[in-house]
Order: sequence, then structure tokens, then C-alpha cells
Amino acid sequence: MSADEAGSSLSGALPPPTHQFSMQSMSDAELIAAIHAVPTFADPNVLAQIKIDGANGQHAALMRLNHPVRLQIEGSLGDYAYAYNAEADIRQTGNVGHGVGEGMRSGAVRIRGNAGVGAGAAMSGGTLAIYGQSGDRCGAGMRSGGIFVRGDVGHEVGVGAIGGMIVIGGDAGRNLGDAMNNVSVFIRGKAESLADGVTEAPLRKRELLRLGLLLINASIRGDAKEFRRVVPEAMLRAEEARRGEVAPNWR
Repeated sequence: MSADEAGSSLSGALPPPTHQFSMQSMSDAELIAAIHAVPTFADPNVLAQIKIDGANGQHAALMRLNHPVRLQIEGSLGDYAYAYNAEADIRQTGNVGHGVGEGMRSGAVRIRGNAGVGAGAAMSGGTLAIYGQSGDRCGAGMRSGGIFVRGDVGHEVGVGAIGGMIVIGGDAGRNLGDAMNNVSVFIRGKAESLADGVTEAPLRKRELLRLGLLLINASIRGDAKEFRRVVPEAMLRAEEARRGEVAPNWR
């Protein structure tokens, strides 16, 4: 999977922005208010295009967006970028700090760069795609939604997560899936170690479909069959106890 393929949605041509704001000349509150004031379209598939400039490592940037618009951002941001995002489709070229997309509820955040610790922590919906590397505890405590990391991730991915999907295009560190419940992790590379209570599981047709849809939502070109699935042992036992898994021809 090439970098160009992985970031196709970000590098591809987008409609020209209908609005443009600067993070250098506006306060955080002013910028959020200006974005929320942008008119939306009756067709939910058509989003107003907003370009944001002046990104230069600001912390807590563009938090609590709740508006169906598309943001295009060039530059780096600090910790807690886009935390609690809802509805907005965000595309950034640059690195982010810790806690990107924390508490996300819906929408999409696509980062053409690297992310720090806790990416997507406690998110309850939406799609977070990171086209570089991500730090420790990616997806910690997540409840739903999908996270894709094209490169490597750190230690304790998915720790305490109770729902959702995490897709790792590279390798993972120690304790993958610690205290994870009802979560599927798909990994293309190797994990330094799996946490107690999680195991590799077969990729079923249902899981291939779910993974394929997440790859599409994250604008990723790749074959779902290249990934392995890691799940809690209790989740696997429950799957195997269902009639469709004990007698596959039942389908």
C-alpha cells in the first residue's frame, strides 16, 4: 500500500473552498462560531468546503465541532485536536499531538501525518484515519466507531475498549487489546505481544465485509484478506457457540 494510495482522499482534487478562516487571526471560540455559521446544503452528500490556515501546533484546536461541513487544514496541531467531533469531515495534512479525535461521536477525521498518544480514545462513533504512525493507547476506552492507522502503533492499543474496530496497517507494541471487550482489532503486521484474554481469530465473511467498509470509509485501498483479527477470547467463544459458526453451511 503506497503513501499515495493511502492518502488518496487527501491528495485528490477537492472542490474549491467556499469559506476560508485563519487560526492565527481568530480565537478558538470565534473560529468554532464561524464554522458553525456556514450554511449547509439540503443534500447531506454535499458539504460546504472550508479551508483553515494558520495551523502551527495549537492545542485543543477545533474541539466540539458539530456541523456537517468539510474542513481542509494544512499544518500541524497539538494535543486534543478535533476532540468530540460530530458530523464534520476533516482532512488535515500535518502531524497532530496526543488525544486526536478523543470522544468523537460521528463524522470523519483524516490525518495525513503522525499522531501521539491516545488517538481516538473514548470515541463513540465516526471514523478516525491516520496515514502515518500513532502512539500508545490508540483507541483506549473507545465505545464504537472505527480507527485506521496506516503505519505502526504503540503499546496497549485498545486498552479498556468496549466496542468498535481498530485497523493497524503496520506493527503494534506490547499488550495489544488489554482489557478489551466486544472489539475487533485487525492487524496487517506483527504485535510485540497480545494482552492476556485476547487471541487471534479467523476472518469470517462478516468480518471481511466490516473491514472492507472501514477501509472504504477511511479512503484506503487495500485487501481486507491481508489482515489478521484479534478479539477477546470470550467474544470468540460466543461466536463459536452460535449455530452459524458451528455449522457453517447453515448460512
